[in-house]
Amino acid sequence: MISFDFRNSGVDLEAVADRIPGYLEKIHARNQGFYSAIDEISVEEIEAFAAAADYDDVVVLGIGGSALGAFCLDRVLGSNGPNLWVVDNVDPAFIASIEAKINLERTLFLVISKSGQTIETRAQYSYFKNCVEEAGLNAEDHFVFISGADTGLNPKFVIPENVGGRFSVLTPVGLVPAALMGLDIRALLKGAKTMRDSFLNKSFEENLPFQLAAVQFLAAKPNVVMMPYCQRLSAFVEWWRQLLAESTGKEGKGLTPIEALGVTDQHSQNQLYNEGPNDKFLMMIKVEDLGIDLPTGMDELSFTQLLHTEMEGTVQSFTENGRPNMTIKIERLNEETLGALFMLFEAMTAFLGEFFEINAFDQPGVELSKQITLKLLSQ
Repeated sequence: MISFDFRNSGVDLEAVADRIPGYLEKIHARNQGFYSAIDEISVEEIEAFAAAADYDDVVVLGIGGSALGAFCLDRVLGSNGPNLWVVDNVDPAFIASIEAKINLERTLFLVISKSGQTIETRAQYSYFKNCVEEAGLNAEDHFVFISGADTGLNPKFVIPENVGGRFSVLTPVGLVPAALMGLDIRALLKGAKTMRDSFLNKSFEENLPFQLAAVQFLAAKPNVVMMPYCQRLSAFVEWWRQLLAESTGKEGKGLTPIEALGVTDQHSQNQLYNEGPNDKFLMMIKVEDLGIDLPTGMDELSFTQLLHTEMEGTVQSFTENGRPNMTIKIERLNEETLGALFMLFEAMTAFLGEFFEINAFDQPGVELSKQITLKLLSQ
């Protein structure tokens, strides 16, 4: 389903293979549920809710981990049902643009906040609730809460207590929007469970998340570039960016995520990556079967052949210039492979935390800015 091609990493990954059992013990001791909560999801309840819902638009009100998963699912897999809109900011022009595109009478709002106190989500909810009520509609018919159990919001779906926001896409945070869009959430979870088995495997050859974490840590580059050669995966890069930055950036340590897109950014960033500072680890993602192909009209060349050939040219240029890089290969993009990708990078991040000797699951820097914001608002 997923395989790796490492080039010019300059490190011996198997030299750290004996760390797997100890790191797994430390991860288990942190009591984080991102890899166990997938066994406890009430799939039938989510599917029944989605089947009974009759709306033209679904609007996610949330920010960060409460929004990026749904955004990624929509952009990567598309919707077979209502339109999905993700309000992940408090820019008034952006909010007004979403409001202009929906019919309130035919819209369901998903209010997603684990704490129930996220100031941005509270503001979004307050605004759209006023809009719904001013239109003479019953707010209870148009708002569903997804939050922690003890928030006082009476959530329709509960976010597990031991799953943080940026690790929550495979909980109701992502699965409810996915089901409403008509996606196969059973296949999402199937892919995630397959990768979870890899994560818990103590064999280096079988543990893909450990391999992915080890090569990034041992390459000792402060920046990581993710460059998928698939337009739809640009949304996955946005999801990964928060996961990596918020999880590893602590105690003066961490990896800085950099977004790129093949082939677009071959013409805007590759000069820097090839001949600029050698301070980046480069990750390409190749989707073998893009689901469609078109002839370019140039001899027998198809667009898929052109895309894959340009990627190989880029990889070879990085390798010849001594830039550590790898390619993550995926057969095709569907619910199962996307579920596996989510779990691959969540589990990889857990291992990175142990390599860096930090807690990958807290975010004190984020909490500090929240506290200062609330203090300023109170004044």
